[in-house]
Amino acid sequence: MPVYNAPIRDMRFVFYELLDGAELQQLPGFDEVDEETLVAILEEAGRFCAEQLLPINRSGDEEACCYEDGSVRTPQGFKTTYTAFIKAGWNSIAFDPEYGGQGLPKSLHVMVDEMINATNMSFGLYPGLTHGAWTALSSYASDRLKDHYFPKMAEGIWSGTMCLTEPHSGTDLALLRTKAVPQDDGSYLISGSKIFITAGEHDLTENIVHLVLARTPDAPPGIKGISLFLVPKLLDDNQGKPKTPNGVSCGSIEHKMGIKASATCTMNFDSAQGWLVGEVNQGMRAMFKMMNTERLAVGIQGIGIAEAAYQNAAHYARERLQGRAPGGATHPDLPADPLTVHPDVRRMLLTMRSYAQGMRALGLWIARELDIAGKHPDADRRRQADGFIALMTPVAKALFTDLGTEVANLGVQVFGGHGYIREHGMEQFVRDARIAQLYEGTNGIQAMDLAGRKLPMEDGRLIRHLLDPINAYLDSRAHDERLTKFVEPLKTATIQLDRATTHILQAGRNAPAEIGSAATPYLRLLGITALAYLWARMAETGLAGSHGTEAEFYRAKVKTARFFIEHLLPQTHGLTASVLAGASSLMDFDDEAW
Repeated sequence: MPVYNAPIRDMRFVFYELLDGAELQQLPGFDEVDEETLVAILEEAGRFCAEQLLPINRSGDEEACCYEDGSVRTPQGFKTTYTAFIKAGWNSIAFDPEYGGQGLPKSLHVMVDEMINATNMSFGLYPGLTHGAWTALSSYASDRLKDHYFPKMAEGIWSGTMCLTEPHSGTDLALLRTKAVPQDDGSYLISGSKIFITAGEHDLTENIVHLVLARTPDAPPGIKGISLFLVPKLLDDNQGKPKTPNGVSCGSIEHKMGIKASATCTMNFDSAQGWLVGEVNQGMRAMFKMMNTERLAVGIQGIGIAEAAYQNAAHYARERLQGRAPGGATHPDLPADPLTVHPDVRRMLLTMRSYAQGMRALGLWIARELDIAGKHPDADRRRQADGFIALMTPVAKALFTDLGTEVANLGVQVFGGHGYIREHGMEQFVRDARIAQLYEGTNGIQAMDLAGRKLPMEDGRLIRHLLDPINAYLDSRAHDERLTKFVEPLKTATIQLDRATTHILQAGRNAPAEIGSAATPYLRLLGITALAYLWARMAETGLAGSHGTEAEFYRAKVKTARFFIEHLLPQTHGLTASVLAGASSLMDFDDEAW
């Protein structure tokens, strides 16, 4: 079975030493969340994940969900563990205290989420979808709907879903056909089919709250005619208990490459009673609220998988004896040296480590801004945070999941043939990680969102929410010789990012294909540059602590930063060249030649 040790020391380093997380206590409602409290919660979460989620990860993958006569049974151990999960309060940590939640910071929720996904990504999808549904409802649902559904969702005995995709309509929601017919009592009857619905049917909760996109009879065509509805699996009886079937049924579940213990369902709505969320024909605005939350959550899946793959690869490389070091035996008393003596193995391990820790730093930076956007008393600071979040959400989703898959594959490579077989659990990381690049909008869609929608926002100034802090840091450290080997390469990458941004904004005005051709390399260029900025800052912090009581921890941080800057940051040169190359070589290729 894979090993896992919650990276709490690194989380503390990032949140409190790099990002000054102590400021969190200054925000309204967070005054009691000091470092001691936050670390205690993280330690308990780490224990729960390692002791209860990790042991059922492989067995859940092997058994998978079972579909029979419209019902879905989760693998053995999932229901018992889910009950323990909600009783321990993990389901409700970020929910509003007014409805029974704990109201803890999103930053904390992200760190706990990483641990859940590192130990059991399939399990994490069930409470994760509930959190996403809560987010959409909290912004757009009526007080009546909130009062009725939120307490049960916070408690975890009712779960949530998001129902967008239809058999003929994937990313292009303008083609959506599901109908919503208004009734005299103010409700609607929903009819249609949805596919790829995560947690659409299961046996973990007594009711499931579906958020469904549909069209009213007089709706205009396209996405401007889409509304959002809350449709419960079961209607309440007179005592408020879910009892009466509501015309919602599961037609089948998918047999998938990975996340096999997560039920991916075809859901049929046959005149199911539902209630409007928000305004008629404004469903996309409400659903995007949920989707943006889910996109960050999916990015965190990439971090969790990367951390788990790295830990297991490093553990195996320390223990596995193979060959001798290039300069001669380092362990002459043993029949062979450990894998860690080989330069290429070290390259893979350091790549895995620097990506996993860099993503954690960027993910927590975004999470901190989410807390600020929701709680800060200053309106200008909230707007600044909102701008940063808008820019970085597609980056977090696409970059983290791309890198999560890369790291998982490197983990298999470190194990060699043993990584390809099921025994060590490495191949499951690869299979589970792969879906994260696809759902909640494929990573190509995220790149188009960044290059085509986000860059032009604020008259092209949205990118300043990232570039301004980087440039301010570069200016303030320009004469610090200790940091030259970190700061100078970062400066070069920042100049390249600025040049690529200008190219997209200018070329894309009259030639949309230029945006499409540049979007994916541009997103990675931006993401790698952001990681380099954080690694430069982590190196600076590490240098300050490299002679103290935790010298080994801080020296390792500095050396990891050096590897990232020297070996991984140079990819920005090729990415910039790809962006600037333009669309002609893509668009001039003859269709007949495919």
